[in-house]
Amino acid sequence: MFAIVVFPGSNCDHDCYHAVKHVINRPARFIWHKDTRIDKDVKVVILPGGFSHGDYLRAGALARVSPIIKAVTDFANGGGFVIGICNGFQILLESGLLPGAMLNNRALKFICKDVFVKAANPGKTPFTSGYSDGMVLKLPIAHAEGNYYADTGTIDSLSKNNQIIFTYCDKDGAVTDEANPNGALLSIAGISNKEGNVLGMMPHPERASEEILGNSDGRLLFESIARHVEGT
Repeated sequence: MFAIVVFPGSNCDHDCYHAVKHVINRPARFIWHKDTRIDKDVKVVILPGGFSHGDYLRAGALARVSPIIKAVTDFANGGGFVIGICNGFQILLESGLLPGAMLNNRALKFICKDVFVKAANPGKTPFTSGYSDGMVLKLPIAHAEGNYYADTGTIDSLSKNNQIIFTYCDKDGAVTDEANPNGALLSIAGISNKEGNVLGMMPHPERASEEILGNSDGRLLFESIARHVEGT
């Protein structure tokens, strides 16, 4: 069972629900941000993209104090899987479930376009178990604060512990500064916690999950975590 948290200002919640419920055919439900518990049958919680609480103060700063975040934190600390996409990633950073912070894009502009990313550890994490070496994905981004930053010690720890899950790259898989759309350190597009059960990523896999959209590269992320929790 997947659960998608809905905040005031979420705009990708229904996209995530559709990707799970109608594309990969798994049970899904919504959770309102003022709810205080996560049902025991839920295996994966998704914090979707959007502009929670209008992104006032900082992106994700107000969502961090929503009642559901304590439940999400307890869920993650108990081994449950959490995926934060775009604004969801920012919320995970603000809540301390992932290390680091988001800065404004280096061009100081909102970016909405397709980019190329690749899994840093294909086949070796619950979220990328279906990925193979050399696989390059085309996924859309839509953010103004996607420039991932952390202190040197944190960056070294992310690298050492294989917590960098996705990196921006060019169409051939080369990680270059030109292929980095926002200036993120090490071209980071997604990271996990040390335990490997919490993922934050800026690209939107739910917006590229079926051929009718012109691209189904994002579907594999949802399929990978679904198969992992099902043990298949």
